Amino acid sequence: MKTIDEMLHLALLTSDQHHQISAWIAHADSPEDILNMPPLLWRALEQASAIMGVDKDLLRVPTFEADNGIV
Repeated sequence: MKTIDEMLHLALLTSDQHHQISAWIAHADSPEDILNMPPLLWRALEQASAIMGVDKDLLRVPTFEADNGIV
């Protein structure tokens, strides 16, 4: 839900879209239920995701640097 909240904050979703998408996700029992979101909401979510580069982040290979503080 944090990503959807960020989409609202960046004005990529209207408050109504944010509310409807959040409610849909909250009541979904499975990932398949989320995929059955109404087309207008799904398109709004896809557009906001594209602008934010969500897919690029998910496909990016993580970098492992020795100086990152993780042991």
